[in-house]
Amino acid sequence: MTNIELDLQVLDLARDMMMIVVIVATPMLLVGLVVGLLVSLFQALTSIQEQTLALVPKMFAVIGVALLMLAPAIALLRDYTLGLFERLGEFGLS
Repeated sequence: MTNIELDLQVLDLARDMMMIVVIVATPMLLVGLVVGLLVSLFQALTSIQEQTLALVPKMFAVIGVALLMLAPAIALLRDYTLGLFERLGEFGLS
């Protein structure tokens, strides 16, 4: 295997890793964004400027989504790790 082929495979693994990170993190980030915008809108409309009101709903929403997404995230990470271990022979590491 040439160095160019090895470099391309490493880039493929890195690209796959970054895609999995985006797939796993996106739901939590979007929920945090939406809840934050809604809480900010509520605070602006009611003139309530309580910091706890801004933090607690976002925290609970992100934790809830993280718990809901835990099983699919673990499955994605497991599949990626198994694929990585299967390809170790191609890198001469077995």
